[in-house]
Amino acid sequence: MLFSTQTFLVAGLSRSGIAAGEYLSSRGAKVYLYDDVDDENVRAAISRLEGAGCRQIPKDELPSCIEKCDVLVLSPGIPVDHSLPVAFKRAGKRIIGEAELGALALRSPCVAVTGTNGKTTTVTMLESIFRTAGINAVACGNVGKPLTSALAELNENSVAVVEISSFQLETLYSLKPHVSVVLNVTEDHLNRHYNMENYVYLKSRILKNSAESEYAVLNYDDPIVRTFAEKTKARVVWFSLHEQVDGGTLQEGSFCFRGEPVFRADELPVDGDHNRANALAAIVAAKLMGVGNASITAALKTFRGVKHRLEKIGTLNGVTFIDDSKATNVDSAIKAVESVKGESVLLVGGKDKGYSYEPLFEALKRSSVVHAVIYGENAFRVLNAAIKSGYTSVTLCRPFDLAVRVAYLSAKEGQNVLLSPASASFDAFSSYEERGNRFAELLELLRREKEGATLSAVRTEGRGEEGE
Repeated sequence: MLFSTQTFLVAGLSRSGIAAGEYLSSRGAKVYLYDDVDDENVRAAISRLEGAGCRQIPKDELPSCIEKCDVLVLSPGIPVDHSLPVAFKRAGKRIIGEAELGALALRSPCVAVTGTNGKTTTVTMLESIFRTAGINAVACGNVGKPLTSALAELNENSVAVVEISSFQLETLYSLKPHVSVVLNVTEDHLNRHYNMENYVYLKSRILKNSAESEYAVLNYDDPIVRTFAEKTKARVVWFSLHEQVDGGTLQEGSFCFRGEPVFRADELPVDGDHNRANALAAIVAAKLMGVGNASITAALKTFRGVKHRLEKIGTLNGVTFIDDSKATNVDSAIKAVESVKGESVLLVGGKDKGYSYEPLFEALKRSSVVHAVIYGENAFRVLNAAIKSGYTSVTLCRPFDLAVRVAYLSAKEGQNVLLSPASASFDAFSSYEERGNRFAELLELLRREKEGATLSAVRTEGRGEEGE
């Protein structure tokens, strides 16, 4: 792709759109910008990119812009059946994503990770393992830096550890990982992909460029992922917590690679079978990349999880607040409630993603969750699922801030307030990170209110003693 002779339209000015605009303009391309959202973040992005030589296009100029642009760089947040990419497709123009721009320029070996849940945890584990082994590794893609932003830090001796979402896979064609990892596939984003068949197909696309010299690390315990072995030329290496497969296994309390013990499972600092599966996948990928057991052990022994994923953020009046805002689907929330120790009040709700919530409430009946506070745009749909499942210990409270207060007041000493929403955040927040940060802010607000009430009570008591 000769950037100096081509014109690009970057649509969607979130993190990846900003990175794409900066990358293209730095290489001499003519770049137009468009976003149908007009808020403070978008205006700041436009100002930043116009300073780099890009130009914003108003909506009424889009038809003429489509005619003069050669390539549409589509944000992962914009579906491929949106009117803009449809118009580009009808005009016979190329449609790619920011990750595709990065893949075209990537010169370092790549480990790519996808799956419904656990991607960020596994990528973070792998980055730590490689760096402990003295290898320059950069976590990028759907986590950390966009791939184009990470290119400057990567060379032939580095490793790009790339998290890939189903949204990115819609417009990603050229990535050729040396190791592809598929963790699991469960219902998610059905409001975007329409049905499970489309979603499964998109997840399998991470393997489409793999040749016989590359590896596909697949979860044998996931029946959908197991079928991916038939869809790749790569050498399949399995991982399993329950079966003895060729690859990564759990034997006599140790994570093993092809029968060789690598790391004691009870030394992994994070709880839950889902985290053990993530660690096993990371071990297999690292071993295939030539990393020794000592580096793997040293990295995983000190792994403390990722932000907004079952993160204990504080305690108030004996109630522990746990931020699992990253649990944006039902399967992830189920894993959370199964992993958290002690009784919990669950905060659930947000932006609907098109799947059923009944499995969550069926799981709650078997769990240590004692109450659910339902909030958000999809609150009535979630409540209906609770009623259908016969789970009646619920409170409906749509505003997020009020829901957190209600959950705290409902919890007893020794219990948890667990934010594990099983929903997207976009009804009230720009991201799950913003939602998790607000949860932490509300904890601090509750703490200050308690301290203020205590101080007021002390002062009142003191005045009473003086009067006596």
